[in-house]
Amino acid sequence: MPDRFRILLAQLNPTVGDLAGNADAARAAWREGRAQGADLVALPEMFITGYQTQDLILKPAFIADAIDTLTQLCAECAGGPTLAVGGPFLDETGLYNAYWIFEGGAVKGRALKYELPNETVFDEVRLFDQGPLAGPIPVGPLRIGTPICEDAWHEPVAETLAESGAQILLVPNGSPYYRDKFDVRLAHMVARTVETGLPVIYLNMVGGQDDQIFDGGSFILNPGGKIAAKFPVFEETLRIVDFTETAEGWRCEPSQIDSHPGPWEQDHRAMVDSLGDYFRKTGFSKAVLGLSGGVDSALVAVIASDALGPKNVRCVMLPSEYTSDHSLEDAVEVAKNLGCQLDTVSISGARQAVSEALAPLFAGREADVTEENIQSRLRGVMLMALSNKFGEMLLTTGNKSEVAVGYATIYGDMAGGYNPLKDLYKMRVFETCRWRNANHRDWMKGPGGEVIPARVIDKPPSAELREDQRDDDSLPPYEVLDEILEALVDRDASVAEVVAMGHELETVKRIQNLVYISEYKRFQSAPGTRLTGRSFWLDRRYPIANRWRDKG
Repeated sequence: MPDRFRILLAQLNPTVGDLAGNADAARAAWREGRAQGADLVALPEMFITGYQTQDLILKPAFIADAIDTLTQLCAECAGGPTLAVGGPFLDETGLYNAYWIFEGGAVKGRALKYELPNETVFDEVRLFDQGPLAGPIPVGPLRIGTPICEDAWHEPVAETLAESGAQILLVPNGSPYYRDKFDVRLAHMVARTVETGLPVIYLNMVGGQDDQIFDGGSFILNPGGKIAAKFPVFEETLRIVDFTETAEGWRCEPSQIDSHPGPWEQDHRAMVDSLGDYFRKTGFSKAVLGLSGGVDSALVAVIASDALGPKNVRCVMLPSEYTSDHSLEDAVEVAKNLGCQLDTVSISGARQAVSEALAPLFAGREADVTEENIQSRLRGVMLMALSNKFGEMLLTTGNKSEVAVGYATIYGDMAGGYNPLKDLYKMRVFETCRWRNANHRDWMKGPGGEVIPARVIDKPPSAELREDQRDDDSLPPYEVLDEILEALVDRDASVAEVVAMGHELETVKRIQNLVYISEYKRFQSAPGTRLTGRSFWLDRRYPIANRWRDKG
């Protein structure tokens, strides 16, 4: 009779700093594993603390509290399956990102992360010490190697584990989402199983943490790169998998293989879940936003409704004399379609009062963008007042195209606590609206159908801060602007390379300059959902004072 080994994999959503809550989730998973006859229950990287902790992990009191929580968890999970869980480890040699193995009320083993990522959103070199290259940990009849997240993206750790007798590789992860990330992960794990000849378990967490969203999508590969199990994306999942010893070694028995939705749905799910978790993990339950009748605020209203439920979303129209009738009509229709509360607060009186107060100082000067920005800032004042009075977090609505070139008013329409569109270019905003109108899923709390009227999507974008204003008065058409920005921002292309794509030199140089001079605005902007590998915040860190320009 061949040996068998049963593992419960826990693709769960921890909360940074909620040590007790995360430990409760680990205990619940362990009890479920015990009920299902598991030999091992495994949770993701740094699960006890939540991930990423950033500099919170450097506080000695937090480290001590986390290790005390792990010690208590070890004692409480003594009479049942082995428990594997991520958390910090501190000794006289340093502070480590560790993976703990608890068995029978004692620490059976501990893996320390060797490859510390130090790019994009990761900064682990300054937070943790590098662990040693070490061997596998025996659990029942198996010797399990545990490369921690980045360890499995490079050859040395897995190779060392295989050479020292590992029979399977269990990879605990805190791997955040960006578009098409699953294919990147899969390619790396296929390389590891081909190199080592061992099965690979890739266990990822789910849930939002500030700008990052962890999408799960855990999977298991047998040698040769064949997928034996595949978990859903974005869903908390507890699942049993069985391994059997064969003449060729241990193999995962065929298990459930979930299909993953396409990138449009995954992006929308990422924005919905990150907003929902940001609210839940910061203690908010209701949102407020300015609903202008434009496409960006309409999409944010939909995302908020899908995340929180329409009854928890307050939409506010803030008209001035420049607000068109069709914008007011479109805002009313969006709110009605969603079932959200809609209030109207005119800024005309406040604008007149501010203009009169400033008139002596502005005398003799022509009206310009200053007066336009006063309107935007008054809207910010009104919305923040509602936020304060009713305890509703204000959502900002600027897309990545606007955020990139500074086409937004600081302390005006940039005011707020979270921006789900921050990493979504304008052309993708249009397409996301069309996708959402045509699709509805069980995880969406908002209604189905055409929630965003076609006219909102198709009309020329305008800030409506002066008569007959259009965005393309100041910027290239969005299909042109986005192509330039994707090259300059997402791919770090040179001006010459962008010109070679067919764009005019002066246009590219102007857009480049706008990106650089808007850095101070982004530095003060709200966090927002990360959808790409070059989002604004931790992915892309530029100086505010910067005189260099690529001349092309």
